Formats: sequence, structure tokens, C-alpha cells
Amino acid sequence: MAPKKTTTLNLRIDPILKEAIREAANRDHRSIANMIEVLIRQHCEKAGITIPEQQTLFDDE
Repeated sequence: MAPKKTTTLNLRIDPILKEAIREAANRDHRSIANMIEVLIRQHCEKAGITIPEQQTLFDDE
């Protein structure tokens, strides 16, 4: 199975929250997009929402 491509998500957010997520991402040496993805995954795990595993480019090696 080929790795899945990413999709775009556009949203509006309070500038104060954007600055907070930017700071959190910088502290973890992440991009804002990756930080948001991590937070969504953490929330889903905590809420009992299963996210199927995704094949990566390295899984075929």
C-alpha cells in the first residue's frame, strides 16, 4: 500500500492562540503544522478515538 498524502486544513484562530502554538512548537523544535497534528493525536488518544496507523515511506524498506 502506498503512503497516504497529507491534506490541507484551513482554519481561523485567535492571534493569541496562534502565538501560543507557535511558541509551543518552537520549544519542541517542531513546525506549527506538526505541533497541531501532535496535539490532535494526543487529544484523540485521551478521548479514546482510534486513529489507524499510517504507512510511511520507510515501511517498505
